Amino acid sequence: MPSIVSTAKLHSTKRLLPVALAIGMAFTTPASAQSLLEMVNAARNYDATYQSAKLQFDATLAKGEQAQALILPTVGLSVSSSHTKIDSSFSTQSASVGVSQPLYNAANWSSYEQGQKQSALAQAQLNAAEQDLMVRVSQAYFDVLASTDSLTFVRSQKTAVSEQLAFAKRNFEVGTSTITDTREAQARFDLVVAQELAAENDLLVKTMALTQLVGLTQAKPHALSAPLALKPLEPTDVNLWLDQAMSNSPALQQLHIALDVAKLETSKAEAGHKPTLDLSGSYSAINNNGTATAPNIDSRINKTEIGLTFKLPLFAGFSVQNKVKETLALEDKARSDLLASQRAVAQSTRTAFFGVQSLQAQVQAFEAAEASSQSALDANKLGYQVGVRINIDVLNAQSQLFDTKAKLAKARYDVLMGGLKLRQAAGILKMEDLQAINAQLVQ
Repeated sequence: MPSIVSTAKLHSTKRLLPVALAIGMAFTTPASAQSLLEMVNAARNYDATYQSAKLQFDATLAKGEQAQALILPTVGLSVSSSHTKIDSSFSTQSASVGVSQPLYNAANWSSYEQGQKQSALAQAQLNAAEQDLMVRVSQAYFDVLASTDSLTFVRSQKTAVSEQLAFAKRNFEVGTSTITDTREAQARFDLVVAQELAAENDLLVKTMALTQLVGLTQAKPHALSAPLALKPLEPTDVNLWLDQAMSNSPALQQLHIALDVAKLETSKAEAGHKPTLDLSGSYSAINNNGTATAPNIDSRINKTEIGLTFKLPLFAGFSVQNKVKETLALEDKARSDLLASQRAVAQSTRTAFFGVQSLQAQVQAFEAAEASSQSALDANKLGYQVGVRINIDVLNAQSQLFDTKAKLAKARYDVLMGGLKLRQAAGILKMEDLQAINAQLVQ
């Protein structure tokens, strides 16, 4: 009859085989693992969200350039030819070139200034998209590493519980422990097998998410070096972070531009009362091959014209006044949107700042808890051997130790992510920040 341990291992092996094969397929690749920077660069060329932002950047720049046409001259060419036959035949050919240059048009200049704002708007939008891409890839990267650590700790716990199960079984056979110890160890072993299945599936899902984000056939991140050196948060004053956020946040930059555009829209509306002055000129050449009265006489006429056109609106049914009221209301709305966003950015920056501080304190607490849990496990093992502790005490101590290890690893990743999200909230996240993390990876 097979032993309890052997039977449990056989059943668990059968259950784990499909998932293990999937995990193996996800990670089997002749290429080496990729660093965080490599995955971010891969995502730049693959991620549809970022590509959409880049195309929007190009479109916004082109839209801004269109406004320049409002203050530049326009040139047109016109060519015509006609043939007439009554009692006799005659024809006319003409060609003309016309040029028009606005000299004073307040509305056009306001539109031109609005177009100039588009380049700054496009850059702010692209900066926001780049920072978002870095955060999304980093989050997916650390999710895979955290899931890998969890699976490693679960498997280590499974090995320890398996050894404890075999130890309890031997003690029962020699009469130094009860069947209860064996059954408790078997129950804990089955629980760890279930946790292992869940951890393997979680790793598979997180790996697929990272692969889909960066577009690599086999996305496999480098692990962080151990021990991981977590740098203290600098600057340590939250108000300095708030100042940076108010100055550098892409979201706020976009709303500042929106307010400027709204002010210029009011200027455009007010220009409805103002005069316009245009300079125009034309040159025409007309060939007449006969006329109705003199069919055998040809003539050529060259005509040059130059002039000024002055227009002054007098009354437009109160449309200008109502348009100004509309734009003033929209200007106030843009100002309110900016104020609301400033408050939201300040809140998110404070939340990120204190979150990083809390996570750093948690890491220190988990490091102390890890050492204490290891000491508790050693003491319970010794106590079980001399008969002052029961098997469940050892099993609980093992669970506590591996659970603490998993939480400590996750907290370290959260500190790194928290730092990136804080810099994103402040609008200062750059590739150099990822290079600092890259330096701590196992190459």
